[in-house]
Amino acid sequence: MREALIAAMGSGAAAGLPGARWQDDDQLHLTLRFIGEVDRHAAEDVAAALGSVAHPSFTLKLAGIGCFDRRGRIDNIWAGVAPHDPVRSLHVAVTRALGRVGIAAEARAFIPHITLARLSHGPDNKAALPIDHIWPAPVEAQFDHFILYESELGATGASYSAIERYPLG
Repeated sequence: MREALIAAMGSGAAAGLPGARWQDDDQLHLTLRFIGEVDRHAAEDVAAALGSVAHPSFTLKLAGIGCFDRRGRIDNIWAGVAPHDPVRSLHVAVTRALGRVGIAAEARAFIPHITLARLSHGPDNKAALPIDHIWPAPVEAQFDHFILYESELGATGASYSAIERYPLG
């Protein structure tokens, strides 16, 4: 799946989207739950709580391309995944586990997606984006684990470090 996304992003799409910052290979991920900044003790609790998540592995496929906006301007282009039910179920299990260690649930809706690009000064409507030609190949991938990442913001965006890997199945 990662290879299909990288090929789609390198297929001339970057030239059609001025100001787009395309994700690097190591930045491609599907966020199950954003935790935010926590101290070392809370981070250890989070890691332990996630170890209690029991969920079957599942297969996802790339399904559609979309965008998010902030204050009326497109700021993010993403690839969707399907089916939603297994990834939503895992999201709920992760959220419950985090709730047991005091991490409150997010207020925003969970939309399973993989961010492809971020736009600093995007247009105010999706029709202005030439995104139809960047659609990745329809591939499937088996998800048999999830990973707790630590992110650090830098001048070129976020960099991610894997903290712990949790098996599914």
